[in-house]
Amino acid sequence: MSKIVLAIGGNAIIKEGQKGTIEEQIQNLLESSEPVLDLMEQGHTVVITHGNGPQVGNTLIRGEMAKSVIPEYPLDVYGAETQCNIGYLIQQTFKNKMVERNINKTIATVVTQSIVSKEDPAFENPTKPIGPFFSKEEMEKIVAERGLTFVEDAGRGYRRVVPSPKPIKIVEKEAIETLVDNGISVISTGGGGIPVIENDGKLEGIEAVIDKDFASALLAAEIKADFLFILTGVEQVAINFGKPDQQNLSEMTVEEALRYLDEGQFPKGSMGPKIEAAIMFLEKGGKNVVITSIDKLQDALEGKTGTRIVK
Repeated sequence: MSKIVLAIGGNAIIKEGQKGTIEEQIQNLLESSEPVLDLMEQGHTVVITHGNGPQVGNTLIRGEMAKSVIPEYPLDVYGAETQCNIGYLIQQTFKNKMVERNINKTIATVVTQSIVSKEDPAFENPTKPIGPFFSKEEMEKIVAERGLTFVEDAGRGYRRVVPSPKPIKIVEKEAIETLVDNGISVISTGGGGIPVIENDGKLEGIEAVIDKDFASALLAAEIKADFLFILTGVEQVAINFGKPDQQNLSEMTVEEALRYLDEGQFPKGSMGPKIEAAIMFLEKGGKNVVITSIDKLQDALEGKTGTRIVK
């Protein structure tokens, strides 16, 4: 049976337009669980990675509103907090479904740190918007007090931006691999992992956000996963998306993917990072990478749908 890494977006846990209540998140996870449990039932060992964008945003808003009462935390600690919260919800929701389906499997969450380079050029050009919107006056006060970086966001106000460096190593890789090799399904690398830098072997949290697809690709390569599935809102990747001549792709080579990226077919804010992460996995020795929607997971595993990117 296969070792499979599934990269699930944070918006699959809190959907667009939802408030993000625990009840909403549990219901969304219940809806997403069946295709994943099908794989477990077939004997595959699954590693679930997930986004945390909406959850971190809500946590930052809560921290901002409560800062006069309790101290604010740095961004890496908020990342750890959301990893734990989401991991708890996934493992409990999935475990309860396993009981219903008589699946005798263990699932566990590993709080995961991702090492980034201090020399990553992303630190010179913060681009990832996070947290609440501020007025110009509020923004100027925060900049004066804390030296944070902000951008104006389409007339809605000012948002803080942070670097989004590439991960270079998963700290808990050996622990995850040991669990997987013993048949335990693992939830890990939430939100791309907690960003840390390394100094003489010692780790230090840093204010940044890591793309979860890049971290998922790195983890999949490091644990030598048989498959990496990057799950998104569409069944297949398309070129000329949304146009009359839209063309869905069942397969593309790395060379074709790079050409489409250069042509602007895959925007940076949506499909682009997923394509780049798929290429990264293959370049690090991975063999099977598929982009599809979670409801088509089984068909994609069998080669009936999804978009495969091949060397």
